[in-house]
Amino acid sequence: MLTQIQMEKFAELAVLVGANMQKDQMVVIRCDVQCKDFAHLIAEKAYQFGAKKVIVQWRDEVLSRLTMLNASKETLCEVPDYQIAQSQYFIDNKVCLISISAGNPNIFKGCDPEKLAASNIAGAKAMANFRKATMSNYLRWTIVSIPTPAWAKQVFPDLSEQEGMDKMWDAIGHIMRLDQEDPTEAWRKHIATLHRRADFLNAHNFEYIHLTNKHGTDLRVGLAVDHVWLAAEEEGQDGLPFTANMPTEEIFTAPHNKKIDGTVVNALPLVNNGTIIDNFKLTFKDGKVVDYSAEVGYEALKGLLSTDEGVLSLGEIALIGKNSPIAESGILFFNTLFDENASCHLAFGASYPTTVKGGNDMDEKALAEHGMNTSLQHVDFMIGTKDIDIDGIDHDGNVTPLFRDGEWVI
Repeated sequence: MLTQIQMEKFAELAVLVGANMQKDQMVVIRCDVQCKDFAHLIAEKAYQFGAKKVIVQWRDEVLSRLTMLNASKETLCEVPDYQIAQSQYFIDNKVCLISISAGNPNIFKGCDPEKLAASNIAGAKAMANFRKATMSNYLRWTIVSIPTPAWAKQVFPDLSEQEGMDKMWDAIGHIMRLDQEDPTEAWRKHIATLHRRADFLNAHNFEYIHLTNKHGTDLRVGLAVDHVWLAAEEEGQDGLPFTANMPTEEIFTAPHNKKIDGTVVNALPLVNNGTIIDNFKLTFKDGKVVDYSAEVGYEALKGLLSTDEGVLSLGEIALIGKNSPIAESGILFFNTLFDENASCHLAFGASYPTTVKGGNDMDEKALAEHGMNTSLQHVDFMIGTKDIDIDGIDHDGNVTPLFRDGEWVI
């Protein structure tokens, strides 16, 4: 368990480094009711640093499961007008958003996959404007995480609840650099390192990224026209920096949605909407999934890939070395925030407009001309194994090694 001082530093990181809240700004915290104590601490820190108002959007995963089991598909697909109006209110007031990603990875195990998929699609459509506001960095936002008993049991099934929670807290504390004297300064140095690698990739302006390993991955990913590699700290449309994921180890950009060919095999399980998908394989041709299989969660994968046409292509490629603190922990978190930062990953669905030069000023047609992908979904899945090799291929066909045996060589 973290000390009170470490918990306070954690909350400060979320407010000041993550969302980079400004004085007199409204803050929205999204979390499950199990995380109420940490949500209260974040709210307290936000007010200490001058927040105008803090609003908490409470969730209850137990109630969500009960509803998924018992409500009709039609009911689950009804998104009340007041929820849509509230999200627009947040956009209009330019809130900064802090999400606490924590919960049971298997909360929807055994639920009807058709209802799950339909509910997810309906929610995505209803909240499209809010999603656009975050993906375009109109709103500054961040995601952090703390342990919950059900999550800790999934990660450490052989330990008691308390032992599992203690081990989770220790791991998260180290990964978040809370065991260092000045966590904020440690994060600043880490962000600078990631940005130096992003600068190298941008200077080379590769046309393709080629990924191979012994597990069956052999994938060429074309990059969007005028793509930009980003890392850790991004810039909001208001010109202020923020760090969307905490922790973060990735350097990422947008694939060209018509230039993806080959096969990719997942390296870690994907937890999507409370369902685990694992041992899956995807085949791409001319930018789209043309074949797929999964030993675990096939119906959930099928539902995800049925969302819309855009979900069959990719919206992100992210590179992470195997020696990151998360990877070195040896822990499979069953939580995308952590697992995606332990492994190179791709994302089904929408591209971030910020990953192409001038993307926020482009309409959908212009973005499409650059190879940017459009979808209601953006779902990361992990592909980086300890033996993965990655090359950058420039427009003249020259090859530059980027990764060997799972780690950066630049």
